[in-house]
Amino acid sequence: MLLAIAAVFCIAAASDPAERLPDPAQEARARALFTEVRCLVCQNESIDDSEAQLAGDLRRIVRQQVAAGRSDAQIRQFLVARYGEFVLLKPPFSIGNAALWAGPFVVVLVGGLLLLALLRRRPAPDALSPEEEARLSALLQNRDN
Repeated sequence: MLLAIAAVFCIAAASDPAERLPDPAQEARARALFTEVRCLVCQNESIDDSEAQLAGDLRRIVRQQVAAGRSDAQIRQFLVARYGEFVLLKPPFSIGNAALWAGPFVVVLVGGLLLLALLRRRPAPDALSPEEEARLSALLQNRDN
């Protein structure tokens, strides 16, 4: 428990005190939003975890928006309008996102169905004529000897 508390204080101490909002409730809201916004440089971290300069700029923007009295939804909309949906770590469901996720599965399914259709339409091989069977028997006998 003490280790967890110490870690929280280390994280809080790592941010620049001059940047923090004076109202603890607003700062808590801003910190919660930091975990939802992607660092556009690191691409796999939230701006809360990133040390990139752009992440610092985004944290500053979020704090300014919180201080201006905007709601969380308005701040997210502002960031999406400015940077695109990629800025959100968990973008909202939309038809475009669904198409991106379902696209590869649809391509594999259609490809499999086309392959199956081609294999079914392929004609069966003709049976060997008596001459071809005799030649094959002779070849197999010569190979065994």
